Amino acid sequence: MSTRDLVLCALFAAIIVALGILPPITLGFIPVPITAQSLGVMMAGVVLGARRGTVAVLIVLVLVAIGLPVLSGGRGGLAAFAAPTSGFLIGWVLAALTTGYLSERLVNPDQSTTIQTIGFFLAAMIGGIVVLYACGISYLATVGGLGFGKAFFGSMAFIPGDVLKAFVAALVGRAVMAGYPLLPARR
Repeated sequence: MSTRDLVLCALFAAIIVALGILPPITLGFIPVPITAQSLGVMMAGVVLGARRGTVAVLIVLVLVAIGLPVLSGGRGGLAAFAAPTSGFLIGWVLAALTTGYLSERLVNPDQSTTIQTIGFFLAAMIGGIVVLYACGISYLATVGGLGFGKAFFGSMAFIPGDVLKAFVAALVGRAVMAGYPLLPARR
């Protein structure tokens, strides 16, 4: 990786951490709050692509593992990887990879603004919701002992917010593509 790539990865790792500072939204009927950090994961994949977006997420996870309080609510340390919801945290890696891979394939500079935005949105939806939820729900069902059905239906409360995050990530991806043409290619 070039120095520029590393700087971009560090920048998006910082964005993911900064989104953890935003206060989580707590719904009374589910014990897990809604956080903005998954938006950062989607944006990393959309803007940086598969390789660099994944590296940005891995930087955040290393910071978590060494004990820095970079997760929403000031959490950090290896205990964050032992919770029943850790599958979502681990799923960030595959989510950024998938979102980046799909955005590299679905979006190119020759397309119209609308097609680019739709491509980024689809990439963020598939990577940041489908893949992330597949990892998180599977882990929650297995390790949390909830069973797949209960874990699946319990996670559905987060879908509307995540669709909104995917839309925001698509808008950011399109804005970066239009406003910063000198940003190195995502591949």
